[in-house]
Amino acid sequence: MAWSIAQVARMSGVTSRTLRHYDEVGLLPPARVGGNGYRYYEEDQLLRLQQVLVLRELGLGLTEIKEIVERHTDPITALREHHQRLLAERDRLDEVARMVERTIAELQRNEGKTTMSKISRPENLFKGFDGARYEAAACERWPEHWQQSGQQELLASHTPQELEQMQREATAGMIRMAEHMLAGTPVDAPQVFAELDVHYRHLSESWMPTAAQYLHLARMQVQEEQFRANYEQVAEGLAEYMRDAMTAYAHARLS
Repeated sequence: MAWSIAQVARMSGVTSRTLRHYDEVGLLPPARVGGNGYRYYEEDQLLRLQQVLVLRELGLGLTEIKEIVERHTDPITALREHHQRLLAERDRLDEVARMVERTIAELQRNEGKTTMSKISRPENLFKGFDGARYEAAACERWPEHWQQSGQQELLASHTPQELEQMQREATAGMIRMAEHMLAGTPVDAPQVFAELDVHYRHLSESWMPTAAQYLHLARMQVQEEQFRANYEQVAEGLAEYMRDAMTAYAHARLS
């Protein structure tokens, strides 16, 4: 049995435009194209579409999805692998949910305190977030900058304790930036630039970003949802403030 592209769009919730794009990039070619130019899909294509949607829900890019689905010709083997990925994602989301529950409980215990002193251990805001997902997003979006950054070597050369200390320092920096934002401090103020001096110095341990590359990183703070959410856990609007501050810093100090 064959289904038209309109029928597949209705049953899957994927738009016809997206299905055509999947065909154009070689991710999901139809079983056949009719004389009228319409695409038709059969059971094999529906199973492949299910795999694509599962992997997309896991946050993978189309290039990686294509590599995965083409690696498996046996649908049962493919589904087993996807099932394992889903179980791992479920466990990760459970940890994120527990992290949010802890934050809610701590905020409720300390209700009435000033905004930035409600959280006794700010590093706990980020338990449950998988840094590897952020690194993968950076690598996929700007692969040439990622290769130049030396971040892979940096991560491999540090112990878990050292990486945890780096995370605590980064979190403390985010808290201080949030305090500047809440105080209405201009993004090009000396005290904000002092924080970004530290931020840039930490980056320079493995990579000396140019002004253009630092501007790329600035935009990533807002454009990449995973990065943005990290900042929004600290204070609403912090991702935009960080982007604007890094942009001002790049123009003033790096150009």
